[in-house]
Amino acid sequence: MKTLTTEAEIQANGSVRLLTPLPSWVKPGRARVSLLVEETGESPAHSPRARLTAAPEMVARRKAALAEIRRLNPYRDITDPVAWQQDIRQDRPLPFRG
Repeated sequence: MKTLTTEAEIQANGSVRLLTPLPSWVKPGRARVSLLVEETGESPAHSPRARLTAAPEMVARRKAALAEIRRLNPYRDITDPVAWQQDIRQDRPLPFRG
């Protein structure tokens, strides 16, 4: 067992992010981690993101663009959507899926 001391940031969603790179002796996989939280009195480096809302002009432009797409009907020639998607994606047959 080795000890690693590093700074970490506790996110609003409860996740923890290490602020320094891990040393080379730390290998990928599961690990038991102990976290000692010391109150620093500092405020978070950044505040949570504000919820973004679209301006009325943006909503109008999006509606107009969607109406134009509906008018053009770019998928009108597709009669079998599954076959079309397999052709586009070049799917291969999956094992045991006859």
